[in-house]
Amino acid sequence: MMLPAWEMCAYLFLTIASHFYSFYEVYKVSQKYEDEIDRSFGLEQGTLFWSLKKDALDFEWSYWIEWGREYILWLLAGHLLVSQMCRLFVEKYKPWCLMVYGMAACWFLLGIKGFAVILLHAAISFAVAQFQTPLLTWLCSLILLSTLRIPAVEEAKRKWYDTENEYYLLLFTVSVRCLFNTSFSLEYCWHGCAQKSSHSFLWMLAYVFYYPTFHNGPLMNFDEFSKQMRKQEAFSLKTNLGVLIMGIIRIFFWWCLAELMIHFMYIHAICSTSSPLEAMSYWALGEYSLKKKENKSSVSSSSNNTRLMLCLLLLMNSTL
Repeated sequence: MMLPAWEMCAYLFLTIASHFYSFYEVYKVSQKYEDEIDRSFGLEQGTLFWSLKKDALDFEWSYWIEWGREYILWLLAGHLLVSQMCRLFVEKYKPWCLMVYGMAACWFLLGIKGFAVILLHAAISFAVAQFQTPLLTWLCSLILLSTLRIPAVEEAKRKWYDTENEYYLLLFTVSVRCLFNTSFSLEYCWHGCAQKSSHSFLWMLAYVFYYPTFHNGPLMNFDEFSKQMRKQEAFSLKTNLGVLIMGIIRIFFWWCLAELMIHFMYIHAICSTSSPLEAMSYWALGEYSLKKKENKSSVSSSSNNTRLMLCLLLLMNSTL
């Protein structure tokens, strides 16, 4: 049963208003202590807004911008190209072509060992799902996820890569893949025997290695993924072009918004400075706490709060 429209509007208004007021409080503190923050951490000159300085300590935004610009954006474009070529020539084999592409992209970015870890997690999850017991599926997922925090395993995985950024990319990816493994396994447990053929291990691999959702989400359950993959639509250049243009506009909008936020609100630098932190109001502290929670989630469960990446992935999902 859905809530009344007036109640939904009231909640939406209160949510937006409280966030905007929190942003305003952080903005006031940022402007008041801008010189002190600049001396301590060195605010960078903005790339999009040249007259403004930006917070250089926003690790997550800088991290995904760097990966997106160098590799992920091009791999997403490659996925889109493969998807459209399959739609034109081999519609029947489209899921498997995209699965192979996703595996190749995973191998390219994470190496053979990172690829093997994700494949092993998928195989273990599928094997446990054969018992058709949701509790076992949840326990399996928690155990696999907990291996990311075992010191010996962490140290071994760090040695696979030359930089910390590559290791963090593996953590992000494995965490999100764990959620997808859990989704598939639970739906395998819930469906009857007649539908088990549509939940084969091959379909699980197509779901797990679907590249637009590979590193950072957004989340999509297996039934929705399978439904979209099996749906056959006539190719329409006009429709696809419209989706592409709207996607580009959406990307640009969210990118500008995210850039404005780090230009006007130095929340990450404030978190590392005692005097601005002490001067913050309760509203600004609330925004600070929210940001800290997002940062922890981004490491432990690969939260998809990065605006640019989210919009890119939504665009690719719309062109399945």
